[in-house]
Parts: sequence; structure tokens; C-alpha cells
Amino acid sequence: MFRGVFTALITPFRNGEVDVEALENLVELQIRNGVSGLVPCGTTGETPTLSEEEDRLVISTVVRAADGRVPVIAGTGSNSTASAVKYTKMAEEVGADASLQVAPYYNKPTQEGLYRHFAAVAESTELSIILYNIPGRTGVAISPETMARLAEIPNVAGVKDSTLSMSVVSDIRRLCGEEFVILSGDDPMTLPVISLGGAGVISVVSNIAPGAVSEMVDAALSGDFARARELHYELLPLFRALFIETNPIPVKTAASLLGLCSDEMRLPLMPMTGDNLQKLREVLERSADLLPTPEEV
Repeated sequence: MFRGVFTALITPFRNGEVDVEALENLVELQIRNGVSGLVPCGTTGETPTLSEEEDRLVISTVVRAADGRVPVIAGTGSNSTASAVKYTKMAEEVGADASLQVAPYYNKPTQEGLYRHFAAVAESTELSIILYNIPGRTGVAISPETMARLAEIPNVAGVKDSTLSMSVVSDIRRLCGEEFVILSGDDPMTLPVISLGGAGVISVVSNIAPGAVSEMVDAALSGDFARARELHYELLPLFRALFIETNPIPVKTAASLLGLCSDEMRLPLMPMTGDNLQKLREVLERSADLLPTPEEV
């Protein structure tokens, strides 16, 4: 189930509300272009600004639009264990296939606290659990040793790794075994992670270039690293441009420029302006052959 490209979906808004029609169209575009799965309500989906009702709406919309064609990994993590359990049960109720569980942020638990947090969530659900290790945002890292303990829980299936450390990825593979899924959490790190035994990527860039990112990952997973490297370097300007400001500002702006949705965001995030917007436009123009055609949109 967890192999290939899983798009960390943006959440389209219009006039302050979730734009359900645009979200449905995004799901269809992703599936038509070969992604392996969808991840609603992650960081890229502006989850911190969504209400509980909106979380349910977004996850249920993606599940309904996907219609069983690809798995849906719902972001249901929290820095409160009780809230993470509550949201995970909600995602299970509306038909998600798995849950993405971020390390509790701001309160900086110990490794034992992290273990007990994730264990409690896993024990509350039948869903598969993908851990999300992104210390740059959360302020705390899940150690490979803690992951090895968590990997012994039957429904803890793997990790989205955003540490930018191949040493950490190597230790995860060494300690957690071959069955434990490792997904890159950063588009530029996808090929190195796959080379160390990773299974793919939870991608931001695939929001606007699903076909190209899928082709790159498929090539790498099939052992054709020459083709995968070629595509990596073709995609590299997009990888960089979509992070010139805080994610998801650039990718949502890019999606708007391509006609996929509006560029409406919720404070404290703001749409791009000025020099960065011009740089993004220029990269999109130069990368046109990697992007959906107007007919596809």
C-alpha cells in the first residue's frame, strides 16, 4: 500500500470556506497522473487553521473522490494524545486507509513520551500508522531507537522522514527492518532515501507535477536510477521554487497560477507577492513540460 508517490494535498479555500469542488478536481488530477496515494490534512493542507468539522469535510471529500482507486493517508496527529486519538477515530469513520501521525509539537516530549503517545494512538484504531518525523517544525525528533520500539506494534507501518539526514534514514532501516516503510518527506531527498531502501515520497511538488514526480519515483523503485536522476534534475528548479517561502505558500500560489484553485490562505499564511512571486512564475514557465496542460486542468 505504501509505495510510490503520495501527494500531500493542499486545501483549497474560497471566500473563507473549503472549496470542495476544487478539492475533488485536485484528487482527480492526481489519480489521472499516476500518484500512488493521497495525504489530506497534513502541513501542506494548512491543518492548523482547519476546524474539526473542516478536517472531517476534507478527509471525507478526498476519500469519496478517490473512491478506492488509491489509498488515503489522513493527517490526524496532534500535540495532545487525546486529540490525536479523536481525530484518528474520525478519519477511520469516514473511510481513510491510514493515519499520518506527526511528533507532538511545542511541548517537546521525551522519547518515552513519544513512544507512549504513538502507542496510544495505534492501539485506538485499526488504521495503519505512518509516523511523521519533522523536527524542524515540531522541535522534537523521534529517534531511530524509538521507531524500532514502535515498529513492533502491528499497525505502525512506517515513517515519513523529514530530517534531511541520510544517517538517520540508514539507522531507521537498520533498526526497524525491511518491512518498515520509509517515505521521504522532502522532494529533493527522494532519490537518496529510495537508494537506502525507502519506498517513495509524501510529496509537495506532486500537487502541481504529479506525472513527473510519479515517473521519477517509479523509475527509481524499478532500479532505473539513470532515468530517475535525469527527472530529478529536471524537477530540481520546482523542488527549490516551491520552498522559497514557507510551505504551503509557494505550492498553493503555483496551483493558483495553473488554474487549479484560488491562492486563498488563512492567516498567518499570506499569498506570495513581489520578487518571490516573479521567481515562481519564471520557474513554472521554464518547467511547463512537467506540469498539467490547460486541457488537463
